[in-house]
Amino acid sequence: MTANRRVLVISGSLRAESTNSAVVRTASVVAPEGVDAVVFAGLAELPHFNPDDDHEPLPPAVLALRAAIEGADAVLFSTPEYAGALPGSFKNLLDWTVGGVETSDKPVGWINASTNPGGAANAHESLRTVLGYTGADVVDAACVRLGVARTGIDPDGLIADPEVREGIAAVLTELAEAARLTRA
Repeated sequence: MTANRRVLVISGSLRAESTNSAVVRTASVVAPEGVDAVVFAGLAELPHFNPDDDHEPLPPAVLALRAAIEGADAVLFSTPEYAGALPGSFKNLLDWTVGGVETSDKPVGWINASTNPGGAANAHESLRTVLGYTGADVVDAACVRLGVARTGIDPDGLIADPEVREGIAAVLTELAEAARLTRA
């Protein structure tokens, strides 16, 4: 019997009705058989990154982040673009990963939920750059654009559109397969 692949899903938004957070929540319910999509919900608890503080003992929220990444077989991000770049709180999360080795060689991908034709392109280029510094394995087939309108989110906070749900499940499958190949 093969163990399920654990994919950590992280929203880059703190906004209560974020489409990116809806993608992450939806991932946790549409994960295909053999994949456990686990939501990281500690973005708001992370302290401001300061390289002087990146040593033992680490702040509890940073320990939780690094443990969640370490315990995952792959990581899926969904982040908006704010003022032409990554949102500050999300960049802060990424900065806390640079000093650790948890993302090294770990398969990662992202979903662009913007309905804007240019949608979050700068944010995703920045994300690719930062993940390069951490040694993450960017899985291009798991980096996709799935436009989600704010009206496409049900009252339960999940995305209803079957095509978007299928797209999210497909990305999770790609990451799980990349993780399987990495561990093989």
